[in-house]
Amino acid sequence: MKQTAEELAAADIPKGSPGLRTFWWQAALLAVALGYLYIPILARLTEDWWNDADASHGFLVLPFSLFVAWHTRRQWQPLPARPSWLGIPVVAASLGLLIVGVLGAEYFLSRSSLIFLLAGLTICFLGWQYFRAVLFPWVFLFLMIPIPAIILNHITLPLQLLASQIASTALELVGVPVLREGNVMQLASTSLEVAEACSGIRSLLSLVTLAVIYGYFLETRFSRRVLFALSAVPIAVLANGFRVVGTGLLAHYWNPERAEGFFHTFSGWLIFVLAMLMLFSLDHVLKLVDRWRGKRGST
Repeated sequence: MKQTAEELAAADIPKGSPGLRTFWWQAALLAVALGYLYIPILARLTEDWWNDADASHGFLVLPFSLFVAWHTRRQWQPLPARPSWLGIPVVAASLGLLIVGVLGAEYFLSRSSLIFLLAGLTICFLGWQYFRAVLFPWVFLFLMIPIPAIILNHITLPLQLLASQIASTALELVGVPVLREGNVMQLASTSLEVAEACSGIRSLLSLVTLAVIYGYFLETRFSRRVLFALSAVPIAVLANGFRVVGTGLLAHYWNPERAEGFFHTFSGWLIFVLAMLMLFSLDHVLKLVDRWRGKRGST
């Protein structure tokens, strides 16, 4: 394997040389094997993207990762190929994750195994330098996999309580009497429950994906890009809290039944409108701070 990769990296190899033909045969056989193992898993993942609005951002993840890898090609193309046998344990562990995920019907493990397998193969055939050069688009691939149920169940309730607390506090500030009991808010005309879908957790990955893409195209500083990605968490909670506030206001001043209908009908796009407005506002505030610092430093 090491010899094949080194022969491929050599500049004086003719196109029809046996070494190059051997490499392409190996690559073709490897692609067939990966397709046989992962096509059913990828098909089910694509079906989740299509049927679940909260996972539809998965269609953006792979194209964006490929774009970033192509956009940064000047960083990794000149690197010498230095295959490492340390990639073999990564490949073995990835296949172990695949077996455990398939036997245990744990989709997150079986889907994540493909991403780890790509890392192992990159280290095996090209080396650690190549893997470090494409680390960001490789990590971004994990965003195309929905949050596993075991994590989802542990953090949903705290987010429900936080969203209901934000909503009840905001409603009291605008003069709407409300009594909160856990994630249930009692209004004068009806009661509102901040259910799992209203916690913001299901839309969190979508918001993180959009925030990362937004930061990559509009910011050059690494720290600012990280800030945008991390801001998706409080933005998701606040956006869902404001959505509940809007439902409470409609229920109190208009019609409880129509308010709930509005809430369930428009909840999908409304949270993203609010979230993107908050993200744009954060970017604007940060730019204003930069301008203020620049003017202060020049005086």
